[in-house]
Amino acid sequence: MPGTLYLVATPIGNLGDMTPRAVQTLTDADLIAAEDTRRTLQLLNHFSIKGKLIHYDENNKEKQGPVLLQELLDGKNIALVTDAGFPGISDPGEAMAKLAIENGVTVVPVPGANACLTALVASGLPSTPFFFGAFLPKSKKNRKEQLEKWKWIPATVVLYEAPHRIVTVLEEILAIWGDRQMAFGRELTKLHEEFWRGSVSQAISYLKENLPRGEFVLVIAQAEEKPPDDADNTDPLDAVKERIAQGVPKKEALSEIAKQFKIPKRDLYNRLIQEQEKE
Repeated sequence: MPGTLYLVATPIGNLGDMTPRAVQTLTDADLIAAEDTRRTLQLLNHFSIKGKLIHYDENNKEKQGPVLLQELLDGKNIALVTDAGFPGISDPGEAMAKLAIENGVTVVPVPGANACLTALVASGLPSTPFFFGAFLPKSKKNRKEQLEKWKWIPATVVLYEAPHRIVTVLEEILAIWGDRQMAFGRELTKLHEEFWRGSVSQAISYLKENLPRGEFVLVIAQAEEKPPDDADNTDPLDAVKERIAQGVPKKEALSEIAKQFKIPKRDLYNRLIQEQEKE
């Protein structure tokens, strides 16, 4: 009988966030797969956990994934941990979970700390809906393409960013998305935890005066409203007449187009009547 793959969340800074269930799962696991075995060993030692560590990260996942899968199929229970936070969120744990599921292995999440949600709930911005984009691409060209693609997402956007790139990335966001409201959190749950709130331009000024330190989580407000595409410049009345010609009842066509163009149905109806009277 196959074993179970446990995705175990670990603290993102404060060791007090380690859950009793996570400690027990790591204690009971036959194997512990970790991104950084030295870092995970420190965590295990802190909680007096004895376990066999296996290295599994972004660079060796293609080779090590099948090895872990075979252990699971042989009946071993494996606890997968990331450097910090929840495995599978912007890390190679995602690939391992997919591989296990595809091969009929049970995957069990063991919840705990997560940087994205920690920053989001303290941001003061709407948390429903939200979009998690993780890290933007490293190259400027690819970042620009990604930001253009995500510009009109109808949700609060959460991104991760490194301190050495934070100002550059915010300047690119300002240029492409405009000066939106935002918040950022850094050194989350740690001694020097900081939450900052304001606009994108204000964040740039602040970070130019205060040397960025630690990993950042950016929480950025959604765009106010997407402008109409060229195709939406059609006269609403023409759209109504087209729907009627397609066999849609007049009342239904008026309601549909008025909603689509965000205009009063009565105004559209009056224009239609006037058009028909001219004919």
